[in-house]
Amino acid sequence: MNLENFDKQTVHWGYFLGFNQYDFKFDYINDEGDVLVAKSIGFNVGLIGNLRINDYLDLRLEPGLYYNKRDLGFPGFSDINDYKREVASTYIHFPLLLKVGTKRLGNFKPYLVGGVSGSINLSSEFDSQEDNSGGTFRMKKNTLYYELGFGVDFYLPYFKFSPSVRGVFALSDELIPDNDPNSPWTSNLNNMYSRGVFVNFTFE
Repeated sequence: MNLENFDKQTVHWGYFLGFNQYDFKFDYINDEGDVLVAKSIGFNVGLIGNLRINDYLDLRLEPGLYYNKRDLGFPGFSDINDYKREVASTYIHFPLLLKVGTKRLGNFKPYLVGGVSGSINLSSEFDSQEDNSGGTFRMKKNTLYYELGFGVDFYLPYFKFSPSVRGVFALSDELIPDNDPNSPWTSNLNNMYSRGVFVNFTFE
């Protein structure tokens, strides 16, 4: 048995590295064609603070930096300069999570994790005076989410290593409509929500 008393600590710290893939969910006013989203793989890095509640429950704070890029394709355009908008996002992400683990099985322990989070998008262009007519796609700066996932703790001789997969779903609308209410880019969009998948590797 490695690190036999590790989980008995009231508080411990760690860090994580990982990958992400973000998407958008759009709510449309009329059925005039979908906005296409070309997704890419981004990266995550951050810190972990863990508060032990009992043998099976932990409260975790995992602030991190998340970078990703999405390309949007708007229907109805033949010119690529009008059709395509690049959305590069740099999020400062603040999840507060409840980790529910099983009984430890030798040197590993499966768990479920879930909670709420908020983010600040440093690349949102929310204060830009230009909109899509000038080539700028704007988003709101602050977003709320709920998160659900699972992972496995592996107890190694000198640290605990935990790969995990988590789904992240926005609760708040992120769309900033164009200045023109008849904009061909945003006039048919009612709401826009981010959703994503995080794959994190934690070291505690």
